[in-house]
Amino acid sequence: MARPEEKAQAMLNKWVRMRDESDPTSTLSRSLLHNQKRPHLASKCEHRADAERFRNQIIREISDKVAKIQNEGLGEHAI
Repeated sequence: MARPEEKAQAMLNKWVRMRDESDPTSTLSRSLLHNQKRPHLASKCEHRADAERFRNQIIREISDKVAKIQNEGLGEHAI
């Protein structure tokens, strides 16, 4: 069974997390937004930072797939 200090620390951690999730400017709520799905249209983004992040994500995916296609070591089945 956990000691009282550990229980108190766990309760404090839960409270701090709830407080940070409700504050839209906190780093925790911004990190939770990073896990959101990418919108189909760029015009659906409300913030420029989100649009830039989605753009970089798309560019990274495209460059990985192009590099995979250009890899001579892979057979036709892998492409």
